[in-house]
Amino acid sequence: MKTTLEIPDAIFRRAKTVAAERGIPFRALVSEALSDKLRAQGVRDSKPWMKTFGKLRHLHKETARINRIMEEEFDQVETEDQQ
Repeated sequence: MKTTLEIPDAIFRRAKTVAAERGIPFRALVSEALSDKLRAQGVRDSKPWMKTFGKLRHLHKETARINRIMEEEFDQVETEDQQ
């Protein structure tokens, strides 16, 4: 399919250079780049949790500390209820 694209001059020149260095037509480079982008987007969309996976790891110790405090407080409440 043919289409018309508006590409900023700097990106166009760089892409033309890369295509020439690789010995492929500009249209092949554009098709490859678009295909790669869509494939990467598909992976992100199929696993949205991967965007944030591990980002809260630094809070693990703080979470454990808060859980200990809560357990201690609930133990005190339960002891008071038994009396």
